[in-house]
Amino acid sequence: MSVMQISQLKSGRIFGDRATNEYVYMPAGEIGAKEPLCVYETETRRDDVGLDEALRLIRIRSLRPTRHPRLGESSC
Repeated sequence: MSVMQISQLKSGRIFGDRATNEYVYMPAGEIGAKEPLCVYETETRRDDVGLDEALRLIRIRSLRPTRHPRLGESSC
């Protein structure tokens, strides 16, 4: 697990790819939770995923910190 990416997710940072409209982030209400859920969002759907799955998606989809079209730079 990437400690840096976990830290960024827990601070509300949004990872994504604006070309493919894919985003992974931790909603503000999940920050500080014992077992937080993250959101994996595409053009057509939104799914809740665990932290491990969020990190896997960031890695395999090569998602980088970005600006979300609705939320901006942070989910907080």
